[in-house]
Amino acid sequence: MEKIQKDKLRGHLDGLVLSVLEQGDGHGYEILQRLRTLSEDALQLKEGSLYPALYRLEKDAQIKAKWESGTSKRPGPRRRIYSITTKGKRTLTKQREEWQTFRSVIGRIMEQPT
Repeated sequence: MEKIQKDKLRGHLDGLVLSVLEQGDGHGYEILQRLRTLSEDALQLKEGSLYPALYRLEKDAQIKAKWESGTSKRPGPRRRIYSITTKGKRTLTKQREEWQTFRSVIGRIMEQPT
């Protein structure tokens, strides 16, 4: 599958992150891996793109973050675990509706025979 360039993601990254977190809490690297897996490796996001989105979503109360407890069974250093909030779920519902409209309109235009 062809890789999707970050310019094409502009305006969609927040919704993608919310969608992944709706499926379960996770730390930054887990979120990147889920996006990569779900996109069949078409999304090759860098941490430098993801973390500003996470901070923006947290500031807007669409996600919340907490430090992993010291009793975590995950190996490695302590991590911030992100989860979607009720506000984030409402935003995601709205973004999904907007995406369906966008996809429908663009599809009608792009799929016209020449």
